[in-house]
Amino acid sequence: MVILTIGFINVRKELSAAPGLDKLIALGRVFFAAPLAVFGAEHFAASKSIMQVVPPWMPGRLVWTYFVGLCLIAAALSLVLTKYVRFSAPLLAIMFLLFAAMIHLPNVAANPKDRIVWAVAVRDLSFAAGACALAVTVRAPGSNAPLMFARLYIPVAVIFFAVEHFLHPEFAPGVPLEKVTPDWVPFHLLLGYPAGAILLSGGALMLVPKHTRAAAAWVGLLFTLLTVFLYLPIMTTVTKTAELVEGQNYIFDTLLYAGAVLLLAAAMPKNKPAQLAQ
Repeated sequence: MVILTIGFINVRKELSAAPGLDKLIALGRVFFAAPLAVFGAEHFAASKSIMQVVPPWMPGRLVWTYFVGLCLIAAALSLVLTKYVRFSAPLLAIMFLLFAAMIHLPNVAANPKDRIVWAVAVRDLSFAAGACALAVTVRAPGSNAPLMFARLYIPVAVIFFAVEHFLHPEFAPGVPLEKVTPDWVPFHLLLGYPAGAILLSGGALMLVPKHTRAAAAWVGLLFTLLTVFLYLPIMTTVTKTAELVEGQNYIFDTLLYAGAVLLLAAAMPKNKPAQLAQ
């Protein structure tokens, strides 16, 4: 909440000047930062559990857990204070890429039929792509390769999630993990279909350079709405500590994905969108 508050204060002028969906795009960096702080704090609060994810061949697994937690909190502060972002953004991209290479892709190789490990790998690579898009917006003009990675990978990931929604509509929409949509949610068994349709159309349009910014903004809006109107209410209905932690993780995981997609939108030019294709 502290990171969200600082972020909203720092973007208030940009928010007041931005028209329409550009207001949401302006919040991309804030939405990306707040979950980093939450997950960073979890690395300290649940270090013994999280350290089990560190590859066993790495020495000092607990030390690495604390180090990553510290880095996540530092990155969150960097983003909302807009200090040293030209360093923190590419380092975040590298961190998420390392997570994928050292943890998630080996899990996919070991469990190729498990849709959850696939979703987690695709998700974390999307976070890396969002950080790449942010890095491009804060550095001096140079290679467009990081932005091209973000512009091509995030739409493909969104389409992948859309397919998962059609195959498993009973699971909570957004990043398609193992949580089933609660019975008290209206049309809970069918909610995946409209979410999948939005993701499919948004992902397809994001692949077209002149539509990338607008389509990414709409997909980011979907994830923002899911955070506020689905996952936040879900967390308020539980009482056990483990369920509260799970609910918190779903809230900020979905918000982090919204931030990643909105960072892609922010990196795209408002005018002359064909420039990126050059």
